[in-house]
Amino acid sequence: MSPHHPAVSPPRPLSKSADARLLTEAVTRLRRALRVSVGGDDPWEALPMAQVELLQVLGEHSPARIGDLAVRRRLAASTVSGLIGPMIAAGLVARQTDPADRRASVVTLTAAGRDRLAAWTLAHERRMDAALEALPDADLRAVRAALPALFRLAEFLDGPTP
Repeated sequence: MSPHHPAVSPPRPLSKSADARLLTEAVTRLRRALRVSVGGDDPWEALPMAQVELLQVLGEHSPARIGDLAVRRRLAASTVSGLIGPMIAAGLVARQTDPADRRASVVTLTAAGRDRLAAWTLAHERRMDAALEALPDADLRAVRAALPALFRLAEFLDGPTP
């Protein structure tokens, strides 16, 4: 193992704060590694993570108002508007009048946005599949066993969603 990579199974920390620190570091490193590992020449790979996250929300909740997207992603509505503008220009999402309130608008995921999201997801799944296959069986079992707890942790951190 290289000096830059800690052991796959670090010794049991002496405190919950040390657990939190190690988990935060692991999640940060995983996210960075995934972001960097699928880089390439395809235009979908250049999509900023904040836009990918909005596409993911729209994939599950489309159409949606800007304010609803902001609440779901815990962002300011102005931030979401700023992210949505280039996505509209790229044809990934479309803005339409809200049929329930003609004074408001909703954002919908376009076919191009759905395709871009699917390609992004597939690239990340392939990268993760390759990494998981490289793990020893004991580590792979540990990752699988940890998944339910990690999802529960994410739900706790997200808090109630609308």
